[in-house]
This record gives sequence, structure tokens and C-alpha cells, in this order.
Amino acid sequence: MKVQSQFSARPAMDGDGVNIRRVADFNHTKFDPFLMMDEIKSDDEQDFIGGFPPHPHRGIETFTYIRKGGFEHKDQLGNVQAIRAKDVQWMSTGSGVIHSEMPLIDADEGLHGFQIWLNMPAKDKMRPARYQDTSETVNPEVSNDSGATLRALAGDWAFAGQAEISAPVQGLAGEAAIADFMLSPDAIAELQLKRHEFVGLYLYQGTLSSTHINTGQDTDKETKQYIQGQYLILDSQTLLQMQAGSDGAGLLLFAGKPIKEDIVHMGPFVMNTQAEIQQAIDDYQAGRFGEIPA
Repeated sequence: MKVQSQFSARPAMDGDGVNIRRVADFNHTKFDPFLMMDEIKSDDEQDFIGGFPPHPHRGIETFTYIRKGGFEHKDQLGNVQAIRAKDVQWMSTGSGVIHSEMPLIDADEGLHGFQIWLNMPAKDKMRPARYQDTSETVNPEVSNDSGATLRALAGDWAFAGQAEISAPVQGLAGEAAIADFMLSPDAIAELQLKRHEFVGLYLYQGTLSSTHINTGQDTDKETKQYIQGQYLILDSQTLLQMQAGSDGAGLLLFAGKPIKEDIVHMGPFVMNTQAEIQQAIDDYQAGRFGEIPA
């Protein structure tokens, strides 16, 4: 694989004192159509017990994926759902959503999950909100002979020479697709993602090595290693070739089509102009977003 840019997740805090690791860019949109990825990973409930009490959103899509533990989601649309291990939840917030995400306490398991923000194109930012989760469906998986497994979380994916698999959640902004890619110790895998303009990778577990062939006057191979907590932006037109280290590897794959629009960001709102941000604030303060039913 060919790495174009490399970032590291940074410690942060959000919600009611929830400790997270974050990769975000609201200024230069390096991850377009994605905006941010938060990872929650702890066996200590004090790191996440406060959860995310009711708060608003406008102009973005939130995508939550749980690997261990769980959250209970509630919103002003009347959706109430427990999101547990292997589940995903997608909210296309559009003109406005108020929701809460509170941890399902399981002291024996802890919590490991991700929330991903996607930008919405200007034409869709004020459409009605949409909600979907996979609590009653299964995210399909496909494996190769080396011990690598791809779990499709959103969009369509092809791997290991098998027929394309489709996640239950479709239609994300920016034609986005998301997958959990799990490699056993020393497993080798290849993915062809050239139909996408943007491809990113976040290594949440283990180590990963890749070999890139440098072509020029002297052709040689360059092998690099990556560690947990690194986010890589990849050349989508180059074959993605990976090998896990002796401790295996786990990573999220992100793919999509950049929206290429200017954005203005303030807290939970992402719009295209400062005037639209002010309108979002005014609408929220005036109670026009509604409220979560008791």
C-alpha cells in the first residue's frame, strides 16, 4: 500500500467526562467525506460511565460501531435501542437531532467502540433526519485462507476473491463505506479499493507492515511498520497489501467520495456558512429540535 499521510489519535474528553482517542480535521478536510473518528477503549468504567447525555446535531452523519460492551441510544424521533458488540448505528442528522448515548454497564467486559462523523453535502443538510441500526441484523463477513476477516459495516465490499458483500446500512454521505478488518497473527491480505477516491485506515489493535514498490531508475521494495493508534490516508489506486505482526492486527477501513465543500464547524453543528451555524444555535435554543420523550 502507498501511504499519503499519517496521523496519530490524540487523547481527548467528551460527553460527561468520557475518555477517548480522537482523529479529526474540521479545517482542511483531509478525511473528506469523513470529519472525525473517536475511539473509546477501556476496561475501567470510570473512563466512560458518564456517557453522552442529550445533545444536538445538525448537518452531519454519526456512525457508531461497538466491538465490546454497549450503549443505549435515545433520540427525539422516539428511537430507543441498545447497541451491543458487533452492532452499528447510523444517524443522518440533517436538519436536527437530539440524542443521548449512555453506556450499558458490564464490568466484566468494559467498552470498546467508535463514533465516526461524516459531512453531509449542502443540499442534504436540512433534510429530515434518518436513523438505522443493525441490532436485529448481522453485518456480513468474508475471510481469506491466511486468517484475515473483513466485516462490512456500511456500504459494499469485495475481498478474498469472493462475491461482493453488502452491509445492511447503505446510503451514507459521500458514498462512504466502512469495514472492520481483523487479521490473525502473521496473516496476509490484499484489497483493491480503486473505485473509491478516498481510502483511510485506522489501526486500533496490534501491528501492521506493508510493502510498497518504488519505481524509478532503481526499482526496490520499501517495507514499513505501523502501530496501534495510527490513522493512514492511502492512495486508493494502489493495491492495499498488508501483513499483521505476531500479535495480529485490527483496523477500521474508510472509503468514500470527497464532497469538496467548504464547511463551518461549531461543536455539534457542521454547516457551510457562519450564518447557518448561527441559525442552528438559534433553532436549538428556541426548542425547535424537539426533545427526547421521557
